Amino acid sequence: MLEHIIELDKQLLVFLNSLGSENFDGLWLIITKQLYWTPIFLYVFYLLQKKLGWKHLLLVIVFLALLIAFTDQVTNLVKNSVQRLRPCNDPEIKDTIRAVKPSSSFSYFSGHAANSIASTTFIVLILRKYYKYAFLFFLFPLIFAYSRIYLGLHFPGDILSGYIFGICTGYLFSKGYEAYRKKYFPDI
Repeated sequence: MLEHIIELDKQLLVFLNSLGSENFDGLWLIITKQLYWTPIFLYVFYLLQKKLGWKHLLLVIVFLALLIAFTDQVTNLVKNSVQRLRPCNDPEIKDTIRAVKPSSSFSYFSGHAANSIASTTFIVLILRKYYKYAFLFFLFPLIFAYSRIYLGLHFPGDILSGYIFGICTGYLFSKGYEAYRKKYFPDI
């Protein structure tokens, strides 16, 4: 059963990756780097500060930093335990796919997917009280994670698993944040 799922995962990766074009490789290399998303991150912090104030924003940033550190460490633990080869290194498909960006680390599960969806879930759960279109921020992890498939760095199953872990982690940290905020900062 697991072998069948892995085979389907590889077939889906080959299909999705083959949709790419050299004309767009540069764009997807930009999309996959967090640094280029800085304007959106700053915009999110602006929205938070505007509605919550500086003191509350600082608390959100502390919880966000803890969330990303936790998610990143668990992701690395799983990657080093499972040791699934990235598509660009998988001998069965590496010559079939468009491997735009090489990487020698392991693939399962995607840290980009886990971190981006965890932080987005956390932020959206805060912002949804103030902005009815806060859910649109979920476009960020969708585009960001697809870049990993496009570049030949992750299988769709890596992304999906990262999403599941990230959503759970983002939700749990948001509950911890709310409890902490209510107990120690009831005025904000």
